Amino acid sequence: MSVRIVDSADVASDVEIGEGSSIWHLAQVREGAVLGTNCIVGRGAYIGSGVRLGNGCKVQNYALVYEPASLADGVFIGPAVVLTNDHFPRAVNPDLSPKSAHDWEPVGVTIEQGAAIGARAVCVAPVRIGAWATVAAGAVVTRDVPAYALVAGVPAKRIGWVGEAGVRLIEKDGYWECPETQDKYEADGDGLRKAVQ
Repeated sequence: MSVRIVDSADVASDVEIGEGSSIWHLAQVREGAVLGTNCIVGRGAYIGSGVRLGNGCKVQNYALVYEPASLADGVFIGPAVVLTNDHFPRAVNPDLSPKSAHDWEPVGVTIEQGAAIGARAVCVAPVRIGAWATVAAGAVVTRDVPAYALVAGVPAKRIGWVGEAGVRLIEKDGYWECPETQDKYEADGDGLRKAVQ
């Protein structure tokens, strides 16, 4: 297996890219970024300086992943998703002098294993998206999302639970069950966890 980087992509010389990964047309991957094995960075996507992608991540077309975002294995970032990085965004300081890199402290979005962020969703840093959670298309996430939660809306609120297959879970006999895999899930703090079967 090899790494595929198309000619029109802009990839910094010190980026670490795992085997089997692909970076497509007009994508930009900045200095110090780390991509695991079998990752896909779609057309026009942006991966900021020092961003970390685990193995098997997909960042779809025109998504913007600003530093210091961290994505675990198997994370899906839909088309035109934005992961922000500033508490108080401004182009200038109060005296109207241009802001420099030293005039603000970047904060990141952390996305845990297997989670999926739907098309055009915005995650407003700092937030953590729990493992296997799903953020619906167009949602605006302003607070942490528990593991296996399904969130939607502006601001995003939990509207249900999803399993590892991405299918909405059904409450059954004190558990939550996946209708596709029949896996069972149980309460774990604010989120769910896979039940031992």
